[in-house]
Amino acid sequence: GILGSIDANTGSPDLGWDTDQFPMDIRACTAVMLQVIRQGGVQPGGLNFDAKVRRESTNTKDLFIAHIAAMDSFARGLRNASKIVEDGIMARHLKERYISFESGFGLKICNGLTDLEECEEFIHQHGEPEMISGQQEHCEAIFNRYL
Repeated sequence: GILGSIDANTGSPDLGWDTDQFPMDIRACTAVMLQVIRQGGVQPGGLNFDAKVRRESTNTKDLFIAHIAAMDSFARGLRNASKIVEDGIMARHLKERYISFESGFGLKICNGLTDLEECEEFIHQHGEPEMISGQQEHCEAIFNRYL
């Protein structure tokens, strides 16, 4: 419930900053809309295109196409994200991954009822936690099925 609006522009990921391009990447728009759903929507704002047409796009038609195509990308992203939430497979993976935070010492950490000293003492008493795979590639493959 903390999203007021989304500055919806993009650019080359190789540059490290946005270049005010209209967002056209369905994968990125799906990821954004998944977060919008998880946050309960965007209030009071919406998608704000802080974007410009490319230098080679010189007529009014280009500007209209850019707005329409970007909104279409977010619409497809919203449909994809809605299906991801509805199917629940990603939520199940996330729940399984962080199950240790639902009880015992993990729950104490989540609720902010401990400090670093107590965490250190816990590790001294119980040893290092078992390394559990985050299954990143598996989750990315699942995500890709929705695109």
